[in-house]
Amino acid sequence: MTIHRLLAAAAALSLLAGAVHAQAPAAAPAPAPTPVAAAGAKLAVNGDSMSTLRTSAQFTTLVKALDAANLSALFQDRSRSLTLFAPTDAAFAALPAGQLDKMIGDPTKADLRKLLLHHVVNAAVPSAKIKGTRGPWPSGAGDRIVLDGSQDGVLKADNATIVQADVVTSNGTIQVVDQVMIAGSVPETLPEPAAAPAPAAAPEPAPAPAAKTPAKRKK
Repeated sequence: MTIHRLLAAAAALSLLAGAVHAQAPAAAPAPAPTPVAAAGAKLAVNGDSMSTLRTSAQFTTLVKALDAANLSALFQDRSRSLTLFAPTDAAFAALPAGQLDKMIGDPTKADLRKLLLHHVVNAAVPSAKIKGTRGPWPSGAGDRIVLDGSQDGVLKADNATIVQADVVTSNGTIQVVDQVMIAGSVPETLPEPAAAPAPAAAPEPAPAPAAKTPAKRKK
């Protein structure tokens, strides 16, 4: 084959490759990453409860713990209507050093699951049901959460304060709390106020002195 034929064959192959490349469909663009809300921002609804937590930068520790305890699917289940009292990253950071890591590292995850399920009520608990009341609610861990709305403008869950109420997702409600809730941290019922002491009885008045009988005059 002469040099002219080689050059012609190479040119033909080049044109064929160009035609094939032109006919090939363009690669689909990569999906845009789900936006993550900045830490400290208000929690915004994004589908189910688990997806809502994942798209917020202030619940990374809670998400990590739920994943480690195999509880994530619970908050993706559309057939449920759970209330989750969700501690922020700052709330978990206030725990004793190493406590949460020890729970996550435990192969059984028993303590981790119990801690997390204590933050769950198997029902919708909006703030309207807490305001003006105080009392225990059954938790997913089998113990009870003390919800307290007896103080104007303050909603409490055990030892924690609800700092963002009523984040209603597609399968439940999230109440954001500022501390990790500890079972038994507050009494379920408050002691009755002590009765005021009865006023002391007034002293009996002193008896009036007897009147003297006038002496009879002699005749």
